Amino acid sequence: MPFYHYKARDKFGKLVAGSAEAESESGMADKLKQSGYLPISIKQAKGESRLFKLRIFNRVKFSDLNMFTRQFYTLQKAGLPIILTLNALQEQTTNKTLKNTIGKITDDLKGGEGLSVAMGKHPEIFNTLYVNMIKAGEAAGTLSGNLEKLARLGESEEKIGLRIKSATRYPIIVITAVVIAFFLLTTFIVPRFAKLYAQFKVKLPLPTQILLGTNYVITRYWWLMLIIVGLGIFALNRFINTKKGRYLWDNFKLNIPVFGPLILKLTMSRFARITGTLMRSGIPILSILDLTREGVGNVVISDIIGKIKSSVNQGRGMVDPMKISGLFSPVVIQMIAVGEKTGKMDELLLYVADYYDSQIDYTVNNLLTLIEPFLIFVLGCGVLFMALSIFLPIWNLASLFRR
Repeated sequence: MPFYHYKARDKFGKLVAGSAEAESESGMADKLKQSGYLPISIKQAKGESRLFKLRIFNRVKFSDLNMFTRQFYTLQKAGLPIILTLNALQEQTTNKTLKNTIGKITDDLKGGEGLSVAMGKHPEIFNTLYVNMIKAGEAAGTLSGNLEKLARLGESEEKIGLRIKSATRYPIIVITAVVIAFFLLTTFIVPRFAKLYAQFKVKLPLPTQILLGTNYVITRYWWLMLIIVGLGIFALNRFINTKKGRYLWDNFKLNIPVFGPLILKLTMSRFARITGTLMRSGIPILSILDLTREGVGNVVISDIIGKIKSSVNQGRGMVDPMKISGLFSPVVIQMIAVGEKTGKMDELLLYVADYYDSQIDYTVNNLLTLIEPFLIFVLGCGVLFMALSIFLPIWNLASLFRR
């Protein structure tokens, strides 16, 4: 999604400015209004994205935010005042960006602003979902309970992310090793065969010629390759930041073999868990669906949630658009239908999230098994190609010497 720079005024009339991601200018305005701000100006940041912003080096990691939320909940449950809690957390936090942000929030609280309003000034750290959970907790007097829900949501996603990284570490190492071996072979070994063959005026085998051609391009036109790769990444990033590009990219991710179904399960688990958690916090269902549209992280699923919201708004419930989408399993649809009939939607949505989490666990545990055939094929082709590039010239030279 594109970045937008904004200026707005809070409920006290104080001018605030910042930047955040949104689908459109109207989406950015809605985010600001939900956080208690009156938008004054919103402009798209030209040529900026998360990929190219230097702020990535000062970002707040997901684990840092989860630790902050968990500690915040613990101290609030113990009955410590919010300002003293934030002062303690600021001293303990090692992330400089988060430490500075906590200091600014504390200053705003001392100036009379609410916690949700103060956090809403930092959308690059506290997203709309986070701010609205805090806002609901302040209104209902259940701040510590909502902080606990946020901590559980964050820790659940962090746990799954770490397991996926662990499962993909071995394939990444293997493929990286093959790429390095190919580079060393192309740069240092094969050119020596070319010099040796040049003495006998013998035609090199095709695999060796391909490697020599690759070596020629890398050594002579490396700068051009870097420019082409850089422009390609920049163009792809700009295209993905458009509405059509984001939809095509997210749809492509859902259709990748092995990883596509895993991404779908992760997204559905996030949707069900966020929706169930917010319903337990007393937030109206239509507001919840607006928040989950922003929180699922996939435009294709976001569009389906938009259809679900329209269906709920018209009194038809959630089940019909879920069936039409074809992305929800019959078990999940049945559980949602039971939840609508019994009035225990929040409880059953959390069961749905647990169901998807169990499916995710199975997929992650068997991820290496699922991608092993593809990995073996890629490695086999790479090793065969490199072996032929090395041994065919040797065999040809041996036959030449015999003659």
